[in-house]
Amino acid sequence: MNAALRHLPNALSLARLFAAPVLIVLAWLHAERAFAILLVAALVTDVLDGWVARRLSLQSPLGATLDSAADITTLVAAAVGIAAFHPQVWRDYSIAIAAVLGGWLIVCVVALVRYRRLSSFHTYAAKTAGYALGFFIAALFAFGFVPWLFYTAAALSLLSTAEELLLLWKLPEWRADVRGLWWVMRGKC
Repeated sequence: MNAALRHLPNALSLARLFAAPVLIVLAWLHAERAFAILLVAALVTDVLDGWVARRLSLQSPLGATLDSAADITTLVAAAVGIAAFHPQVWRDYSIAIAAVLGGWLIVCVVALVRYRRLSSFHTYAAKTAGYALGFFIAALFAFGFVPWLFYTAAALSLLSTAEELLLLWKLPEWRADVRGLWWVMRGKC
């Protein structure tokens, strides 16, 4: 396999990691169009890095950690962009937004305390929630606020957070790419 192709998933995650501070600067400069374009590109690379890694059997603990770090930084950058360009969404839905962001923060802190690293479980629930959040954020910047998409993304995120917390409690040692709690409980993961 080509050496460059072997590193593609990690390169995509790194690109997302490096895009986050640029996104925050673009939000600060009120460059909404550039922000939206770069954010959508970051969201697409989130899908691509995992797909390429699985398709070419290139999963690794480093890749899982990079992907999780990029997920977090992209979410933070998206939240900053929503605050900058859609403050009414923050104002009107602050409790749900705080619950989603707070849940992610709690999972990160618990994982760092328990494993000294991000959880990087990449469960089916987390992937589904991530896709829903990505669709909501892309739709927000492209079309405006879509309430049912927001509530769906928030609910899926909170369910994913609950599952991640249960996995953090259940798994004594760090493991990347866990399908979900159901598989762990049945020893099929």
